[in-house]
Parts: sequence; C-alpha cells; structure tokens
Amino acid sequence: MKKNLTEILEATKGSIIISCQALPSEPMYCEEMSIMPFFANAAKQAGSKCIRTSSIRDVVEIKKATGLPVIGLVKRVVDGYASYITPTMQEVDELVAAESDIVALDCTMRERGDGTTINEFIAQIKEKYPDIVLMADISTFEEGVNAEKCGVDIVGTTLSGYTDYSPKVDGPDYELVEKLVSALKIPVIAEGKVHYPDQAKKMLELGAHAVVVGGAITRPLEIAQRFYKAIEK
Repeated sequence: MKKNLTEILEATKGSIIISCQALPSEPMYCEEMSIMPFFANAAKQAGSKCIRTSSIRDVVEIKKATGLPVIGLVKRVVDGYASYITPTMQEVDELVAAESDIVALDCTMRERGDGTTINEFIAQIKEKYPDIVLMADISTFEEGVNAEKCGVDIVGTTLSGYTDYSPKVDGPDYELVEKLVSALKIPVIAEGKVHYPDQAKKMLELGAHAVVVGGAITRPLEIAQRFYKAIEK
C-alpha cells in the first residue's frame, strides 16, 4: 500500500533514509533474485522509515519485504539524454505501476533527447499523474529553485558534483543544502557523498528535512575501496 506524502514526511523528518541500490555491474547485484530487500530490512531494524532504491524489481521487493515507503527511480541510459535517473515517461510509468511512493527523477537542466525541457517534462508527468509525488534530483541551487517552481514535492541534492557544471567537493555539498533550505518552501533532502555519521548530523543541523545515505552503508565495494585508498595514502 502506498503512503501519502504527509505520512512519509512526518516519519522521515530529522532522520536517515537508506539508499539500497545495486546495478548489474556491481558485486551485490544478483540476476536470480534481489538482494536489496536484505539490506532494506537491516536499514529498517536500524530505524530507517523510508528506503530509496533503483529498478522496478527492487521497488516491488523492498516494499513487500519491509512495508516501508520507497523513493523509487530507474537508472537507464537513453540515447540523447544526459540524464539517466528516470529520464523518460517510460520509467515514470513503470514506477507508478510498481506503486513507488515517491518517484525520483533527474531535474537538472541537461540535454533531453526528445527536445523537451525539464519544465515541460515535469508538466507532462503531473498532467498524466496528478497525484504523483515527485522528488527532484538536482545538482545546483538554480536547479533546485526551478524544480520547486515546476511543482515537485521534494528537492534532493543527489547530483551535486556529478554534473559537469556543479562544484566538485571532497564530501557533502553543505553550502548547497544550506542555500536551498533558506530559499525553498518544500522539504530539502540532503544526498551525495555522505560517508560518515557526523556529516549526516551536520546536514540535519543545516536544516535538511532528512539525509539519504547509500554507499557508506549498502555498497560494500565502495566501503572497502575507501579503506584501501586511505591506507595507500
């Protein structure tokens, strides 16, 4: 059963949302069965009230296994699109059919293969699915402001540092979170390069509604690589 936005926001305020994702190229991906529900159940036991995940299979299986609301997205490379997080209506349709509680999508200003702007795409989504809850994954302050004007429900700093034109910082983009919190009326979810508990805590102190943590918890390869890089230095 889908949770409404008010319920999700009340449950997640001031907390951690765990991202449980594995792409086919990653060690924790299994073709025969989804391993992500095991990670999601661990996150639930730790106290997480919401899970972020990619792929339709994981949206369905995590909701079934945990009963928690899910921020769902589909990572797919589409010719002509610079974005790969829920880039077209096909992915939106799939996530709606899977009963994703929140649909996350790339809301950067980058090129879209069908010639539409992100503003036009969001308008098309809202016309087709008036009750949809949208989380805008953005990389800059201007993109966050634009996404709110387009009517999204939540802005996430997911893509800061991952677009050619956004600041490259070694760690979370605290400045972006602080600026968005001051400027926007909708919730800001901090995400991106949050590797340590004190970083998550600082994001909340800056006013973020919640913090998404993924690679630091649910991606063993990234965690191991971080240790090896540290000792190599």
